[in-house]
Amino acid sequence: MELRTKIASQFPFLFGILYSLYRYGEFAPLNCLLMFVSLLFFDMTTTAINNYVDFQKSEDPSYRQFENPIGTGSLSLALVRLVIALMLMVAVTAGVLLALRTGPVLLAGGMISFAAGILYTAGPVPISRLPLGELFSGLFMGFLIPFLTVYINHGDIFPVALNGSILELTVPLGEWGGLFLVSLPFIFTISNLMLANNICDLEQDMGHNRYLLPFFLGIPRSLLLFRVSYYLIFPAITTAVILRILPLLSLASLLCFIPVNRNLGRFLEKQDKGSTFVLSARNLTLVSLFYLIPPGLAVLWKLLN
Repeated sequence: MELRTKIASQFPFLFGILYSLYRYGEFAPLNCLLMFVSLLFFDMTTTAINNYVDFQKSEDPSYRQFENPIGTGSLSLALVRLVIALMLMVAVTAGVLLALRTGPVLLAGGMISFAAGILYTAGPVPISRLPLGELFSGLFMGFLIPFLTVYINHGDIFPVALNGSILELTVPLGEWGGLFLVSLPFIFTISNLMLANNICDLEQDMGHNRYLLPFFLGIPRSLLLFRVSYYLIFPAITTAVILRILPLLSLASLLCFIPVNRNLGRFLEKQDKGSTFVLSARNLTLVSLFYLIPPGLAVLWKLLN
């Protein structure tokens, strides 16, 4: 289940809470607890399904990740399937309870997220075997998680009303645009995490008939996309502060450019899964922490005054 990677989905979730508190002054603790449980367990479920399917399809002994921990017998694989089913059940149960407390927007968003997560690996044409992984991971984890988190705390961001037999949905483009803008740091860092992984695994993926984005772009263009994505984070933050969507204090998060750029330079020099891939994970953590602290301090200041 690769628990160490689950932090990638929790950073956008935490930001959604802080954004809701800062911009709207609203926080629903029980809703957030239910979303946390659903998000964590579904994230673990999708990772487990991904590893299980790769294990089943791969003929490379080094790629069969379950062989050492639990063996390859039918009983061991049945246990894996049982754990996956139980985790999915917990995620769905928490999601349904949350949808009952909030409304159809959360239900629709949750269903789309669950479908994308399962189809990422399962199905006749898994997303993981298409050059779409970076786009899906960036948008679903980087934008949809903050959006749904804000929605469960402040439903007015997407008002829903039943007018007779007509369900009316109101889309406030300004609020949506602002939320998308402030989600860009997560969109870019999460998509870059997958891009770095696919760059490092290009030869291995080709051996498993997985032709992903770096295969079609080539390594030089993939690295250019990787670099540009990081650089776009900082004008996005600056623009959000100028538009007063984020507090002025958020400009301090631009300081992370220095270590992020240093890590970027090291990855551009050498793309290796064992030594430099971790730099993309460090950049995700750096950007997220620097980005979360200013609105957190702004919220604390509001509460104390």
